[in-house]
Amino acid sequence: MKNAAYNGRAWYVLLWRAGILLLLVLVCFVSTFLEQVQVSGSTTVALPEASHQALPRWRGFNLLNKFSKDWSNKPFQEGDFARIAGLGFNFVRLPMDYRVWIVGGDLRRFDEKVLNEIDQAVAWGEKYNIHVQLNFHRAPGYCVNAPREALNLWTDAKAQEAFIEHWEVFTRRYQGIPGKNLSFNLLNEPSGVEAGVYAKLMKRTTEAIHRIDPERLVVVDGLNYARVPVWELVGVKAAQSFHNYEPFVLTHYRAEWVGSSGWAEPRWPLPLIPDKLYGGMKPELQSPMVFEGDFAVETELSLRVQIVSNYARLVVKADGRRIYNKMLRSGPGKGEWKKAVYRDEWGIYQNIFDRDYTVTIPPGTRRVEVMVTDGDWLSFSRVTIAPKDREKMVITSTVSDWGLKPAAFQIGLDGSYRITRAHGSDNAYLDKEWLRKTIGPWLDLKKQGVGVMVGEWGVYNKTPHDVTLRWMEDLLHLFAEAGLGWALWNFEGAFGIINSNRADVKYAPFHGDRLDESMLELLQKY
Repeated sequence: MKNAAYNGRAWYVLLWRAGILLLLVLVCFVSTFLEQVQVSGSTTVALPEASHQALPRWRGFNLLNKFSKDWSNKPFQEGDFARIAGLGFNFVRLPMDYRVWIVGGDLRRFDEKVLNEIDQAVAWGEKYNIHVQLNFHRAPGYCVNAPREALNLWTDAKAQEAFIEHWEVFTRRYQGIPGKNLSFNLLNEPSGVEAGVYAKLMKRTTEAIHRIDPERLVVVDGLNYARVPVWELVGVKAAQSFHNYEPFVLTHYRAEWVGSSGWAEPRWPLPLIPDKLYGGMKPELQSPMVFEGDFAVETELSLRVQIVSNYARLVVKADGRRIYNKMLRSGPGKGEWKKAVYRDEWGIYQNIFDRDYTVTIPPGTRRVEVMVTDGDWLSFSRVTIAPKDREKMVITSTVSDWGLKPAAFQIGLDGSYRITRAHGSDNAYLDKEWLRKTIGPWLDLKKQGVGVMVGEWGVYNKTPHDVTLRWMEDLLHLFAEAGLGWALWNFEGAFGIINSNRADVKYAPFHGDRLDESMLELLQKY
C-alpha cells in the first residue's frame, strides 16, 4: 500500500510538472506572438509579390533613424517594426545619409558597424512581414537638403561612380532576398537636372545592380522633387515613386525650413491661387491679377515676391491708372534678393527675393491690377491688403504649377474675399478633384507597365488637425482607388501618428508614447 501511494504521488507530481512546462511553453508562444502583433485583432499577413511592372498597395511609414548625419544616426529599433506590423501596416521606407556609413569622409571606406545596423532593419522586416525599402536621402554629390555636397552628382564622374558603387555594396549584401521583402529607392527627390541626364544615371545604376542581383526590385523617384514622372525610364527595369505634398501651403504650413511664416492658415478645400505673374516674354500667359471691391479708404497692398526669373517689371494700376512701377532684375553678387541662383540650363539668374513690395491704393478705387508688363516672370507667396484702421487681409498663393494665369478676386467690406476667375482651371478651389488631376500623370505612367507608388506624403503639425484629416482622407481615397501603395512621412515625429506634438490633438498613451488615434484610424481605414 505504501508503494502504491508513493507511485500515485509520483504520477501526480509528474503531471503537475508537465502542466507547468506546458504553461511556460504557452506563455512563450503568446509572448512571441504579441511581439509581432501588438494590437488586438491584427494579424500578420504574407507580403504580396512585387515587380518593377506592378507594385502592390503597400501601406506604411518612413523611419528616420539614419535620415541625416547632422541630425541623427541611431540604430533602427525592433519595437518600431513590431508596432507598425501590429497596427496592420506592411511597409517601411528608410531614407538614409551615405555619410553615416563611410569612414573619415572616404567615399570608398565603409563602416561595418553602421552597415550591420541596416542589416538588422532588413532582418526585422523579414521577421515582421514588412517590406523594407532602402533609400539614399543624401547620396554622394546630391541632397535636397543643406548642406550642399562638394561634388555634383549630375556632372562629376567621381560622384556618379561612388553612387553606383554604394548601391553595388548594398546589392551584394542583400543578394537573394526576394523583391517582395526588399527594394532599393535610388535617390530622394532629384532636382536641378535635365530628364535625360537623370535617366541616364538611374539606368546605369539599375543595370549595375541587376548585373549582381537580376531580381532586385529598383524604384526611382520622379523629377522635380519626385513630382514629375520620368518618361525617359519607361522600358528600364525600375518602378517609379512620387511624393505628394500638394498643396504645399497646406502640408508645410509654418514649417520653419521653408520660410512659411507669412502664409495664411490653410483650409480644405483651398482657394486656387497660382503663384506666378508672367511678362512680355510669355505673351500667351501674360495677364493681371485683379482685385475688385470698394477700397473706400487708403489701403496698402503688399506683394511678397519670391523668385524673379531674369528680370520682371512689376506694375500696379488703380482703375486703369499706373500707381506703381518697379523693375526687378536678378543677377550675380548682392542685391535686393536674399540669394542669387544661376540656372545653367537656361543661362539666366532666377534669384530668391523673399521680400515685400508695397503700394498705396487711393481711396475710392474700385479695381486694382497687379501685373508684370516686361520681362520673364516672377513668383509670389502672398498678397496683403491692409486698409487704414481696419484688419489686414492675407491671400496666400496655393499652386506653383506652370502656365496658370493669375486669379481675380472680389474683396468684401468685411475683409473676406472670393475668387471670381481661376485661369486654367474649371474649379476655383483645390479639392479632391484637383488632387485627382495631380495624380493623373502617374496613372498614365502606370498604364505603360511601370510600377508606381507614393514614397512620401503627409502634413506638418502646424496645420489644423481637422484640415489635415480632411485632406488626408481625400488623398487616401484616391490612392486606394488607383491601387497605389504609400508611406507616410513619418511614423514618429511632426508628420506622423506617434509623438507629433500637435497642439489641437488629444493623444492616447501607446507603449510609453503618445498616439494620434484619429489619424491612425483614418490610415487603417484605407
